[in-house]
Amino acid sequence: MTKIKFGTDGWRAIIAREYTELNVMRVAEGTAKWILQKGKPEVSAVIGYDCRFGGEMFMKATARILASFGIKCIVDEKFISTPMVSLATLTYGAQAGIVITASHNPPSYNGFKIKDSFGGPAVPEEIAKVESFIPESLSKEPESFEFYVSQGIIEFRDMEQLYLDAIEKGIDFNAIRKSGFEMAYDAMYGAGQSAMRRLLEEATFLHCEFNPSFDGQAPEPIHKNLGELSELIQISEDIDIGLATDGDADRIGLYNSSGKFIDSHHIILLLIRYLHAVKGLSGKVVNSFSCTGKISKLCEHYGLEQEITKIGFKYICDTIVNEDVLVGGEESGGIAIKGHIPERDGLWIGLTILEYMSVTGKTLDELIEEVYAITGPFAVERYDLHIDEALKQKVIKMCSEQKFDLPAPFNITGSSDLDGYKYYLSNDQWVMIRPSGTEPVLRVYAESDTSENAFKILETVKGIIMSLR
Repeated sequence: MTKIKFGTDGWRAIIAREYTELNVMRVAEGTAKWILQKGKPEVSAVIGYDCRFGGEMFMKATARILASFGIKCIVDEKFISTPMVSLATLTYGAQAGIVITASHNPPSYNGFKIKDSFGGPAVPEEIAKVESFIPESLSKEPESFEFYVSQGIIEFRDMEQLYLDAIEKGIDFNAIRKSGFEMAYDAMYGAGQSAMRRLLEEATFLHCEFNPSFDGQAPEPIHKNLGELSELIQISEDIDIGLATDGDADRIGLYNSSGKFIDSHHIILLLIRYLHAVKGLSGKVVNSFSCTGKISKLCEHYGLEQEITKIGFKYICDTIVNEDVLVGGEESGGIAIKGHIPERDGLWIGLTILEYMSVTGKTLDELIEEVYAITGPFAVERYDLHIDEALKQKVIKMCSEQKFDLPAPFNITGSSDLDGYKYYLSNDQWVMIRPSGTEPVLRVYAESDTSENAFKILETVKGIIMSLR
């Protein structure tokens, strides 16, 4: 029987290989036992699925198992985003939220994310408990989905509408509509498509159709996957900002009016400045280990406390739940802000940036220049190296034994191994090596004053790694 192991953000596997209905039901049984051991008098769970192949089938299989353990299941009749499940989990007072999604992974994958009662990712300690409860075989054969619906144990609710009501209250759409700024939105065939059409009818839409194969492309909102959105903006004279979200709409990709990609490092800095300097909010800033060092400079400028976590939004969420947090974000496009759930939300963050532009009357480029006036310009770039496992382990061993080095002019001045291996260089530059927690790749990150210089660092490190073959 397949050994089920959760990664950085849920369990993910290839459909019809490890990701089968039986294995999903095994994970569901482990989740049911985890919910029941919380000891609550009334137990319930919210279950949703995104646009991937088999999503509805796997949702129903999950609900059947939970229902067989006496857990009331709240489901939606259509696909919904991860933030919608998280919001519903918190709003309905459920003990857990489950999302059938593989997020930004290639279309051959599906997955299983678990949200805790606070409306954010379950922390690693809780996920470990779920893993320990997953049986080798099912302990019971559940009744049909329709049976549990007829008994009222499975109940349908409109979680997209719940989310739309919340975002209408949380975002200043009056300012957005009066501003004249125009947005283009690329759903990447993902779960944000329906909600966004209802929120901004006048926007320009791209890939907002149901396509479970995502047209053969991984729905990750990074520049190499968003060429059509960038080109659309470049040929348009009217689009001021481009927004993209991933398969389950919790990650963001952003473009300026010339079709240039604005990465998460810049988005986090913009949000800190908007929420604190413009809106007058305060709180701790929490970011993952792979984020720009400029966050520290901006926090120091505003007198805001900062915390750097391991990579994975669940670590950021843990701090958001227990402390007063202004912005929590990671390099991969997952960002949460004060006043919303402790969860990544690509639509909410993108509309907040549009609100920032609308309230100030300034373009995205002008707002970024205001940040640069405090932090100085910078660029963070990343290579995903698809290398074999033997070479990957060889590189990690070299780093762990402190034998990794760079030639001049990239002299290492310090290092940290909080999560992966980060090497600090002169002039606020750094490079980081880390194996992915969700994909079979070795990630290499670099920060410098320009993209050109960041890529020079990356090329140097790539050359060293490939020479070890």
